[in-house]
Order: sequence, then structure tokens, then C-alpha cells
Amino acid sequence: VQLVESGGGFVQPGGSLRLSCQGSGIIFRGFAMSWYRQAPGKQRELVATITSDGSTVYENSVKGRFTISGDNGKNTVYLQMNSLKPEDTAVYFCNAGFSQLSYWGQGTLVTVSS
Repeated sequence: VQLVESGGGFVQPGGSLRLSCQGSGIIFRGFAMSWYRQAPGKQRELVATITSDGSTVYENSVKGRFTISGDNGKNTVYLQMNSLKPEDTAVYFCNAGFSQLSYWGQGTLVTVSS
């Protein structure tokens, strides 16, 4: 199983980025797909989740700014991030979870700075 994130980079405050997570060796349908992030010196935190039935959950600080979505046909989950703030700077990780199973990507760095 491999999850590969992409789309990170450097952006100014107020800008947008779209992260992608493509899976191989795994079928996303049936899994809860999540994005986590870890800022320097901080613990990893859950940013957003999309369940197998399409329900979504967001961390409070990103509500209204980030949108998680999935394309089962492409085995890919996305995180559209708008109105980015410096405090969104972190390594963003993709996670696929089902029961006792949990798979992680290697992470993609997002830096928000002027």
C-alpha cells in the first residue's frame, strides 16, 4: 500500500493550494480518508476527514476555508485550501483508515508566508 501526496509548496497569505493524495495497492472506497498536518514543534492534528459515505468533518480552524473531496475512480483524495494563513504552515499527511488498518503518506510541505 502506498499513499503519495503532492501539491504542497510556498504560498502567500490569502492564497490557495490543492493537495492530492493518490493511493496504490489500496481501494479508497470503504476507507475513511483524512488529511492531517504537523507544524514544527507541534503534534500531528486532524484537519479533515471524508468517510466512505461522503460525510465530511473539519477541524474548527479550517472550516469554511478547506474542502476535502475524493475521486474513487482515480483513487485520489484532495484537500482544497483557500484563504491560507501563516498558521496553516505544516507538513500535510494523507491517511486511509478502516477498522484496525491505518496507512500514511510521506507528507507534503505547505508554507504560508509573505
